[in-house]
Amino acid sequence: MRTIALDTDTARVLRAHRQQQRQERLAMGEAWTHTEFVFTQPDGNRLHPQHVSDQFLWLAYLAGLPPIRLHDLRQGAASLMLAAGVEMKVVQETLGHTSSAFTADTYTSVYPQVATAATEKTAALLFSEEGQAEPAQLISLRS
Repeated sequence: MRTIALDTDTARVLRAHRQQQRQERLAMGEAWTHTEFVFTQPDGNRLHPQHVSDQFLWLAYLAGLPPIRLHDLRQGAASLMLAAGVEMKVVQETLGHTSSAFTADTYTSVYPQVATAATEKTAALLFSEEGQAEPAQLISLRS
């Protein structure tokens, strides 16, 4: 079992879920199955992974999102953490990888904002403080 950091809002939602789960457990009495899972069926039994994936696809469809697998959220989370300026080592440990190189190679992509920020930082090293460099822009090098 790994421990991960959660933002305040997510922690609040999970606490409310745990409280609801406690009430379900009390209502089920001896019929409750103790699995130690955070998300369960109303009787405490584990959720079938395919059912969770199907429900996720349905919710994405209802929200008007393109088809995406539940597992693809890992790549999105890694990319968003990097775009937010989170260090690669933190992203690696959050995802539970043994190597930050693996995390970088497998689960990240460069958002335009990150690429633009990188060019600004590089330009700041090259140009004086008088602001001779214009704001960075993404341009296509293909004709």
